[in-house]
Amino acid sequence: MAVISLAAEKRDGLGKGGARKARAAGKIPGILYGHGEEPVPVSVAARTFQLAVQHHKGGNAIVNLALGAGGEFTALIRDVQYDPVTHHVLHLDFQHISLTEMVEVEVAVHLTGIPTGVKDGGGILEHIMRAVTVRCLPTAIPPSIDLDVAHLEVGQSIHVSDIVVQDLQILSDLEQTVATVVAPTVTEEAAAGTPEGAAAATTAEPEVVATKGKKDEDEEKK
Repeated sequence: MAVISLAAEKRDGLGKGGARKARAAGKIPGILYGHGEEPVPVSVAARTFQLAVQHHKGGNAIVNLALGAGGEFTALIRDVQYDPVTHHVLHLDFQHISLTEMVEVEVAVHLTGIPTGVKDGGGILEHIMRAVTVRCLPTAIPPSIDLDVAHLEVGQSIHVSDIVVQDLQILSDLEQTVATVVAPTVTEEAAAGTPEGAAAATTAEPEVVATKGKKDEDEEKK
């Protein structure tokens, strides 16, 4: 994984007020932490951040964070907070790391192929687990993990234990299901349209009609 160069600066204003001030100036507030050091409030120009990461694929971007006179830090972008309406970046978390030390990260799982149970059996593919936790060197973090599901029949599943990737240690529960092919759901209306469904409908119990005495009792309660 390539290391992205990113210019930043130390941020003086702390708290919500300082963060709002940074955003008003076209900057993204953030925090740099890790390696047992005191957290350092930072800010990055929004445009600079967009240009720096625009070609990065997947999550877990690694940056060379240049803080001017404050020095340079190799950091993993641990969290990116977005505005739910505008989708603008609101805050960045940078974790100071070493390229020679293992890190734990989540990596997205992408399914490849069309299951046989979907093509030939009319089944439905359910993608249950969309990311796994792994331990590896920062430079070995993949953009995603591809998992072939083309062989799955209806009723079959693929698990974390089926993931085989070099240079990665899988930390997620190996028995967890990543994807499964389930039989199609048959609705009552669709079932009634079949001969079996029509027969079931004709043999259903008749509706119970209230007796006159019950009707009179209900009228009295009104």
